[in-house]
Order: sequence, then C-alpha cells, then structure tokens
Amino acid sequence: MELREINTPEDLKETLTQLGTQYIKVAVTDIDGVLRGKYIHVDKFLKASNEGFGFCDVIFGWDSEDELYEFNTADSSDLFTGWHTGFPDLKAKIVLDSGRNVPFEENTPFFLSELESADVCPRGILKKILSRLEGHGLKAKSAFEYEFFLFNETPDSIRDKDFKNLDNFTPGMFGYSILRSSVHSDLYQEILSMCLSMDMHLEGLHTETGPGVIEAAIAVDDALLSADKAILFKTFMKVLAQRNNLMANFMAKWSEKYPGQSGHIHASLQHLNGESAFTGSQGEISETMTYFLGGLQRYMREFSSLIAPTVNSYKRLCPGAWAPINMTWGEENRTTGLRVIKGGPSSQRIENRLPGADSNPYLALAATLGAGCLGIEQKILPTEETIGTAYSLKVPKELEVPRNLKESSELFKKSESARSLFGDAFVNHFSNTRKWEHDQFLKNSSSMKTDKISQWELARYFEII
Repeated sequence: MELREINTPEDLKETLTQLGTQYIKVAVTDIDGVLRGKYIHVDKFLKASNEGFGFCDVIFGWDSEDELYEFNTADSSDLFTGWHTGFPDLKAKIVLDSGRNVPFEENTPFFLSELESADVCPRGILKKILSRLEGHGLKAKSAFEYEFFLFNETPDSIRDKDFKNLDNFTPGMFGYSILRSSVHSDLYQEILSMCLSMDMHLEGLHTETGPGVIEAAIAVDDALLSADKAILFKTFMKVLAQRNNLMANFMAKWSEKYPGQSGHIHASLQHLNGESAFTGSQGEISETMTYFLGGLQRYMREFSSLIAPTVNSYKRLCPGAWAPINMTWGEENRTTGLRVIKGGPSSQRIENRLPGADSNPYLALAATLGAGCLGIEQKILPTEETIGTAYSLKVPKELEVPRNLKESSELFKKSESARSLFGDAFVNHFSNTRKWEHDQFLKNSSSMKTDKISQWELARYFEII
C-alpha cells in the first residue's frame, strides 16, 4: 500500500513494515504558518497513530524567531500559552491520510499532525469553518497560487551581505518567459517532479514579472487537503531551493522596486452531493455565490490579519503593483480584491486576491470561507461590480485594506463575527501575537514611518515565512 492510501492505523503499520523504515518525520503548523517537527522512531510513531503524542506547546508561545511572547499581565492572560502555563506538552494526533515520501530523504515518510484541541491549531481552525459550512449542506473546494523569488544565495550569504545587493536567480522583468524556463529546465523539472511525487501537483508553473520570480498554481482539491498542499509546497519549495544552493523567498514584499508576492486563493462551494453551489441557471452566479461574495466584502477587513499577518504584508497592498487595496469585486478584474471567474459548474469560483505569499494557508483559507459563510447566513448582498481599475475608486472605510498590522489586529480582536467563527481563545491569542509582531517592528526598525522595506523585516521574514 502507498503512503497516500493510508486511512487507518492498521494500514499504517502494514505499510511502514513493508517499507522497513526506522524513523518518520512529523510536523505541526504553528501560528505563523511554519512547519515545526521532528523525527520519531517507528515504534513511537505507530503508538502515536492510535494514542496521539506529546508536542511542546511552546510552538504557539513564541514568534517566528523563537522569541517568547511577553506582555503585561492583562495581555498574557489572553495568550494560549506562556510562562503563566509552564509550556506543557499538548496532545497532537497524526493526520493518517497526509503521508508523503519526501524525495530528498530516502525511506523517511513524512506526516502532518494537528493538535487535538482546535483552540489555536491552524488546521483545527479551518476544520471548524468547514464543519460550519457542512451544517448548511455545503463543502468547499480551493486552490492556492504562490509567487516567490529565487536568489543565488544561501542562508549564510544573505546574512553576510546584510540582505543587501542580493543576486537574483535570473535578471530583468520577464513574465511568462519560455526562454528562462527552458534555459533552467532542470530546476523547473525538479520542482514539477517534487510536487508530483508529494501529491501536490501543479496546474501551472511560470516566470512572473520580476528578476527570478516564479508563480506556482497548485491544483484544486477539497479545502482541507488544499491547505495541506499549500503548507507543504511552501516548505519543500524552500528545501528544494536550498539543496540547489538557491533561496526561495515568500515575503509579501522583499523590495519596493518590484511587485509583491501573492498567495491568492481560489474558492468555490458545492452541495454535499457534489453539485456546484456557485452556478445558477444558464451558468450565472447563484444566490449562494452572491451571498458568499457579499460576506467576503463585508468581513475581509475585520479578518485581514489572517490574510496579511506580518508587518511586511501591508507594503504589498499598494496601488499599481498587481495587489489590491480594497474589497471591491469584478468579473475577471485583477485590480479588485475579489475576482469573480465564471465557467462551468466545476470551475465557477471566486479568487481572493488579498492574501500574500506570507499568509498561513490554513488561516487565510479559514478567513475566506468563514467570511463567505457569514455572507450566506446573513444574506449579505455585494456592492455593484467594479468595471475597470479599482485603484482610483473612493470606497467606504469598511471596504478599505487596513493601513498596517496594528490596525488589523485591533479590528480582529474587537470583531464579534470573528469570535463567532473562530472562538474567543483563538481571537484573543492570535490578535495578541499580531500586536507582538507590530511592537517588535516598532522596537527594532528605523523605517517604521516609510514605505521602505526595513532591515528588520528582511532578517525576520526572508527565509522563514
């Protein structure tokens, strides 16, 4: 039996016995969308497949640089963990049907894991939203697109250079370049092969406009599996790059000279019988899709910290740089925050163009589907369609992108709708982690009042996020 066919502990034991493997790699996604994991012996792993295993909850008590969150007493009480809890082990469970063979590690299977408590676990938060949709007789499909820059650099060289005068993988602005992808076909084929072998195959792969920037479109799947594939792609694309003496960068905006890097989400809903819930008569937009769109417009501002979770995120969301600045919508309009794509029942969908490549895929998708779900529940109608550019429009404040992470984290913490979807524990914890992120920026960056990308942002986000 193949790893991807495993559904039960019995299947797991049989497959691992056949493989003769001694160690398995497991990982949990932290609040910043970083996979944190370890090798465990096969005996412990098989036991954990039935009983779960302990994983220190510090991965939800520190930031992306392993610095512990520390606030005053009032704020600390809202954190899921910290010195006040003693950082105990939490029970994690193996996601049995997530097994992959990692092409770089012969005979070492890889499995995703999640916390049994969904209070702050990103995968658990997404499952909570999917359960709510299921209560309405609906299920979600989604697909992620990522833009990322490649550099002829290593983790050591970028630090030795203080992140200045970096060597881009290829020169010039050359989107959709057959020349570049043919000259470097060995690398492109290695990316495609890795994605096929890890069951996260790409629908498309091409150069974007910018020196050394590539866009990868991961094929559509059920929403939870789609987010799994997104987190795996971001992680193992970085691994593949570094194994080739390159670096893959998923910051929202690493340089003010070039457009930012998006993490667009394509989403659609189906009835539980598999029929499209977004397609009305004669292929028009259904009532469900209309309300879903209205919910996205109404709640994306409140939920913006989930789709733009770093200080750097807001430097991408500026006019004329292929990134939206508001929650307008339009059919096939790439200047709006929400792009409606009409097609057959299997392809009619909404593209949320607001998330950056730096977003946690589980949380960005939970925000997208959660906002849409509220739209359906509250029968929210969208605004009039935007025709032409959305950059020059004057929109009401509730349709504007927040100015910075501080504003978005405050909006999220005050949002009763966020609390109804994600729970008080998550809203309190996550909003405080974003406040911490912004405070660290203010404390460490001299560029806090400009649009420049600060040295602190590059040091913090370049490799890890």
